[in-house]
Amino acid sequence: MFLVQILLPLAGNDGAPFPEELIRGIREQLVGEFGGLTAYGRAPAQGIWAHDGVRQKDDIAVVEVMVQQLDQAWWRQFRLGLERDLAQQSVIVRAYEIRCL
Repeated sequence: MFLVQILLPLAGNDGAPFPEELIRGIREQLVGEFGGLTAYGRAPAQGIWAHDGVRQKDDIAVVEVMVQQLDQAWWRQFRLGLERDLAQQSVIVRAYEIRCL
């Protein structure tokens, strides 16, 4: 079993929040594909990094999906779609192998 985490930015590069319909659509796509998700969005995490000497920050929601098998090609296409739709240079989608106790 795997836990897939998406570090989902909540605003564009200009700082304007993404429309709620866009974020809702991403959640619905994941629920439709995998049957459920967990999103930590009430207190967004904040990412800070330097790019070309300029500090940037993102407010993100951590979205988690548990899957039996990891279809890396599907998740790659999903990530590329997020980067396109959210106009992001990169969106982190990472997976951890887990063992339920």
